Amino acid sequence: MAELITIDDSGDPRLDDFRDLSTADRRPDRPGGRGFVIAEGTVVVERLLKSRYPVRSLLGVERRFRELGDDLDGVDVPGYVTSAETMAEVVGFHLNRGILAVADRPVPPTAVEDVIDGARVLAVLEGIGDHENLGSLFRNAAALGVDGILLGAGCSDPLYRRSVRVSMGHVLRVPFATFGSWPGDLELLRQRGFRIAALTPRADSVSLRQLRDQTPEKIALMLGAEGAGLTDEAIAAADVAVRIPMPEGVDSLNVATAGAIAFYETRPPLS
Repeated sequence: MAELITIDDSGDPRLDDFRDLSTADRRPDRPGGRGFVIAEGTVVVERLLKSRYPVRSLLGVERRFRELGDDLDGVDVPGYVTSAETMAEVVGFHLNRGILAVADRPVPPTAVEDVIDGARVLAVLEGIGDHENLGSLFRNAAALGVDGILLGAGCSDPLYRRSVRVSMGHVLRVPFATFGSWPGDLELLRQRGFRIAALTPRADSVSLRQLRDQTPEKIALMLGAEGAGLTDEAIAAADVAVRIPMPEGVDSLNVATAGAIAFYETRPPLS
């Protein structure tokens, strides 16, 4: 079990991994900084403990450590127990969820080919720069049987703390990788037998239900940022442009909602 250590001093250097989470230029979860993965709350911390991400330490109030219970068995890292007030002084704000865990990022990161191998349904994202939208897409992908997510140009970091939190920790479970060349690397999907479908409200696109009825063996669903949508280059690189039919006067959905509909319509049956 994790070694539980009580700390009352917010300035204790053992808590430095958790410090100043609200200070943009010192955030420890920034890729350009220390690049940590930070989990908030018992559910997300539990998923981090079960993931491939090497946990460094935990910080929380006593009650939250008790809630984790058996999940801490075999976890050979320190767990720093403190008060809610001291914890707020360390992280820079009051944390209602009462517990945090910090982990290192795997090195090297997952390769695109590893996400593609064995997959039947993939999500391909372009320009998803909003961390909450990205986290929601990961949560929906996990719920609806998407095998992996591939990130194109302009996407934010899935391991940023807010994305991890909004995804309920599913960014730690759904395989993902970043394309090196965009949109040129989409050809890797085509070579592996995927049909690439670009979601767009354009009038010349086909209905999503029509795509579902054609039941391609492997499908890669491409989604773009809210407002701008997919770039013309990305749509041109796809095999088919697909729309979600909507009443006149309504031409868009939140990207996570659109993704959920597309994932549901194209996934294989779940038991």
